[in-house]
Amino acid sequence: MNTHTHESDGGAGAPEPELVTLEPVTTAVVRGIVPMAGLRDFFDTSFTALAKTVGAQRIPLLSPAFGLYHGPVGETVDLEVGFVTDGAVRPEAEVVAGALPGGRVARLTHSGSFDGLGSSWERLRSWIVARGMTAGEDRWEVYVTEPSPDMDPRDLRTELNWPVTG
Repeated sequence: MNTHTHESDGGAGAPEPELVTLEPVTTAVVRGIVPMAGLRDFFDTSFTALAKTVGAQRIPLLSPAFGLYHGPVGETVDLEVGFVTDGAVRPEAEVVAGALPGGRVARLTHSGSFDGLGSSWERLRSWIVARGMTAGEDRWEVYVTEPSPDMDPRDLRTELNWPVTG
């Protein structure tokens, strides 16, 4: 489980970023280097493979789905898609064991459609820089609200997590 402490600025309106301290956690993931245009398909096929493998191995899931991005995002994205698990998954097909890092993490909850994630990531980056911290190479999104075809995209909640130093 994510055990953490909070340091928050508070504020009204849009949620303010906060600094949390996390413990490292074990994950089951599918990793790939994916063209931006293929992200949705990669997520869909990864979740299908993860559900099959984790279900067959009877490993409890401890979190909503996440996407862990390695390095900069450009024409392609190096990422892991998965879940925090209660124990390591045995590698099977494209599903492997992974981890989310522990330590100090800047966090912001994005409300609304995935289309607005870029501006929320930029807002979080600016918040980190304004406080004299350095953003890490890796960062992850936790999809707090599971999307469904008939839902209002404004109801989506995505937690942005960016490890920091300084």
